[in-house]
Amino acid sequence: MNPDSVKSTLQTLAYGNVMAAAARDYQKELLAQEKAQASSFANEEVDLDELLDDPELEKLHADRIAALKREAEKRQSLTKKGHGEYREVAEGDFLGEVTGSEKVICHFYHREFYRCKIMDKHLKVLAPNHLDTKFIKVDAENAPFFVTKLGIKTLPCVILFRKGIGGDRVVGFQDLGGKDDFSTRRLEALLIKKGIIDEKKKDDDEEAEYDESRRRTVRFSANHDSDSE
Repeated sequence: MNPDSVKSTLQTLAYGNVMAAAARDYQKELLAQEKAQASSFANEEVDLDELLDDPELEKLHADRIAALKREAEKRQSLTKKGHGEYREVAEGDFLGEVTGSEKVICHFYHREFYRCKIMDKHLKVLAPNHLDTKFIKVDAENAPFFVTKLGIKTLPCVILFRKGIGGDRVVGFQDLGGKDDFSTRRLEALLIKKGIIDEKKKDDDEEAEYDESRRRTVRFSANHDSDSE
């Protein structure tokens, strides 16, 4: 027999044995991994069962559901009172509106005054984002009794009511830089400082939408100064 042929045959057999052994080892490794994974799943199932039966977790869940329910009921109650939107009210409804909520922002305006229109646009943006406070406006021409009673001399005049009592106010744009191009954020910061609205934390979607509205600056002709009666 040819020595070279014998050598080649032996090498082939040896290579085949190595590959077979490698295949067996690989199969064993796969089986071991499957067993380990199955054991891990079993442990996870046990842990989940334990969590589901955890009284502290159940209490936290119940408390969260109760808090969400209270918040929903509060929002519904405030919405029924006219919160969450910027509305115009007649002189005859004025007292009921300002005494019916704990915190009210009321804008006395004149429909033809440029600065009143600027204030309108900013308050309309803020109203939906501060549900705890009611935002309303009153046409000063159609409410002479309250204009006199409240001593309103300059428009726009934003009066801040707490429990039906008018206290602080924003007259013209004196506290807003004295110019027409102030931002909604600046007005919001002023109202927060005066304590009539609160700083709110919002989720990502609300924050993005609100930031976009706050960046809009209402611009009118710079030639128009503060209007008066």
